[in-house]
Amino acid sequence: MAKIFDFISKKAEREMGKTTIFEVAKAFLSLEAMTHKKLQKLCYYAYSWHLTLQGERLFRNNFEAWIHGPVDPGLYSEYKHFGWQTIPQEDQSPIEGELMEFIQEVYDSYGHLDGDELEFLTHKEDPWMEARGSIPEYVPCNNRIKDEVIKDYYLKELENGQIE
Repeated sequence: MAKIFDFISKKAEREMGKTTIFEVAKAFLSLEAMTHKKLQKLCYYAYSWHLTLQGERLFRNNFEAWIHGPVDPGLYSEYKHFGWQTIPQEDQSPIEGELMEFIQEVYDSYGHLDGDELEFLTHKEDPWMEARGSIPEYVPCNNRIKDEVIKDYYLKELENGQIE
């Protein structure tokens, strides 16, 4: 039943003219093979910066404040069978044009970091911390990271970056 739901959900997103998180993940995987943790964080940063810079969501999915940082449960389900192993590189990206250029920019900014470094980075940022509240880092949590908090935080980061 879950596979049917995933298929219907993916089809609905494509029909709406929106990119899916799975297409964004494959775009990142076309740039390099990587761990699931790194892939989750790159998708999170793509979503966050797209929301901040374009004022709209990159895809319909929502990230949750899991122990290892922001995680999309649907993307987790798609790649969880890899565990801690590296996910193989894709032959080509399903995304082209300006959106692929944007994904490349996100990759150029964060791709040099491994999954653990990206986890550490997200743990210091307001969106993940706010979603977790007083829940200790080592305790499971599936609180949704709010778009308003993401946008506010990264707008401040953008402003701080322009001033320096």
